[in-house]
Amino acid sequence: MKYKVETHLHTKQGSACARISGAEQARARKAEGYDCIIVTDHFYRGNTRPERSLAWQEYVKEFCAGYREAKAEGERIGLRVLFGWEDNYKGAEFLCYGPDEAWLAAHPQMRDWTPRQLYEEVKAAGGMVIQAHPFRQRTYLSRIALYPDDCDGAEVYNLSQPMEQNKRAVWYAREFGLRMTAGSDIHGMEGIGGGMVFSRPILTIQDYIQAVLAGEPCELLCGVASGKDAESSGEENG
Repeated sequence: MKYKVETHLHTKQGSACARISGAEQARARKAEGYDCIIVTDHFYRGNTRPERSLAWQEYVKEFCAGYREAKAEGERIGLRVLFGWEDNYKGAEFLCYGPDEAWLAAHPQMRDWTPRQLYEEVKAAGGMVIQAHPFRQRTYLSRIALYPDDCDGAEVYNLSQPMEQNKRAVWYAREFGLRMTAGSDIHGMEGIGGGMVFSRPILTIQDYIQAVLAGEPCELLCGVASGKDAESSGEENG
């Protein structure tokens, strides 16, 4: 059997740029055939929705509301929902997996961490850091910044970015020996068809971390074929 996982997804409770709620995300992705989704809302230094003026613990609680709603809906409809977040450092963004809401609440100092500090702390907690869309270009970004020593891997297929930028990310991962991941970076209801396909179920965030870090064979999905199912990129970890 094959198990389809969305690794990069936003809710309007946690991300200011998202258009649908956690429950809506869960229902939409279930309908598309995903077995598991990982909610990765924009955290404090990114395009986050909760007010930064809130006390830290209250901010974290509000930030995680989209994940909690998606998880509750996932339990109702039979979709596995896992937790992550997307951190930001001067325009470079990092998908963080492993630490939970309680860990975030206990680390208010992370608002000032460099990518090296973020990586070291997440790794110490048993987690994993992936540089998201490393060659993303936007008018509001002054530079492309790569951090090969401060992450475990690179998101080489981000389906919200042009394919030429993704191809550069494939080069980056190969050149620096980084693990490759893929995700839709989805903010709304419409399906994009990204993510990763594993030969075993991903039941916990540690399952996902282990699969990526161990280089378990998997398909990296790079697009929608004629509005139907997602095509394999031809790239594989492992």
